[in-house]
Amino acid sequence: MADTMKVAVMTGIGQIEIEERPIPIPKEDEVLIRIKSVGVCGSDVHYFVEGKIGDYIVKPPFILGHECSGEVVEIGSRVENLQPGDRVTMEPGIPCGKCDYCRSGRYNLCPNVVFWATPPVDGVFCEYVTHSASFTYPIAPEVSFEEAALVEPLSVGFYASGRAKVEPGRVALILGSGPIGLVTLESLIARGLTQIISVDIFDLRLQKAKELGARWVINAKEEEVTQRVKEITQGRGVDYVFETAGGVSTTQSTVEVVKKGGKVVLVGLPSQSRVELDVIKIIDGELDVLGIFRYANTYPGCVDLLNAGRVDLASLITHRFSLEETGEALKFAHEHKAESIKVVVNL
Repeated sequence: MADTMKVAVMTGIGQIEIEERPIPIPKEDEVLIRIKSVGVCGSDVHYFVEGKIGDYIVKPPFILGHECSGEVVEIGSRVENLQPGDRVTMEPGIPCGKCDYCRSGRYNLCPNVVFWATPPVDGVFCEYVTHSASFTYPIAPEVSFEEAALVEPLSVGFYASGRAKVEPGRVALILGSGPIGLVTLESLIARGLTQIISVDIFDLRLQKAKELGARWVINAKEEEVTQRVKEITQGRGVDYVFETAGGVSTTQSTVEVVKKGGKVVLVGLPSQSRVELDVIKIIDGELDVLGIFRYANTYPGCVDLLNAGRVDLASLITHRFSLEETGEALKFAHEHKAESIKVVVNL
C-alpha cells in the first residue's frame, strides 16, 4: 500500500482541489478503512456554497463528507470485532462517552462529539480514513457500498420516527421529499405506518415517495397543502408532521396541519434561526414539538434493516461522480434538485 492518498479539499467557497496527503495510521482501538462511497449531504452543500451552517464556520483547507462506507484494510491492536477485508459502514460521530448526555444515552447531544465534516473536524472525501471500531458496522455481502453509505441519512429518519413514538393506524405528513424526507418515509413504513402523506415541489421526488409507499402525495406548487391535508383527514389533521425540507414556510405550516394532541417533528434546518410559530395553536392544541439533532443508538438497527432488505436505499441514488469530480458533485446537488435525489461520490 502506498504512503499517500488522494483527498478532495475545500480550499475556498465553491472550490475543491485534489491533494496528496499521508495515509493515517489507526490507533489501537481504531481501523483503517479504504473509502468506497460517500453520499453528498445537504450540510456538505451548505458548507461548500455558503461556508457555514449557523455557528459552524469552515476555515479552509477543509474536507467535506460524512455519509460513507468502505473496506477495512488494517486494524488496531485491541480491535476484535472487525478484520481486514470486512465491508463496513461508519457512524460519523464519536462522542466522549463521559458527559451527562452520553451517560444518559443521548450521545447525539454530547458537547465534545467529534463528527466528520463538522468544522473543525475533517470529513471523508478521501481514499482512506481511520475510525473507532466501536462505531464501524459490517454490511451484508449483497449490500452495495453505495447503499451502505446512505445508512447515515436513514439513521436521521429512523431517529425522528422513534422520537415521535409513531404507532400503526395513525396518519403522518412529511413536508419535503428529498433524501431525508424519503428515508423518514421508509422508517415510518418500517415501524408499521401505512397512512403517509408526502409533500414536495418536484415531481421526481413525489414519484419516488409514491413508489416507496406514500399513500398520498401533494405537489405544493399545484395544491394548497393545508387544505388538501384537511380533505384527506376529513378535517382532523394529521397525528404526526415531520418537517424535513428546512424551509421557513414549511416549518410555520406544521402547526396548521397537525391535529390537536399531535406531534410536530422538526428535522430540517431553516435558513434562519428564528421562525414565527402560532404559539396559541401549540398551547391550545397541546401539541408536542420535537427537535431532531442527528441521531443516537439507531445505527445498528438501520444497518440491520438494510442487511435484511427491509429498506430501499439504492433507488434514491440518481447521480454518481468520482473523487476527482467532488466539486462537480457538490455543485450538481446544489443546482439540480428538480432532476436529482441523492448524489454519491464513488472511489
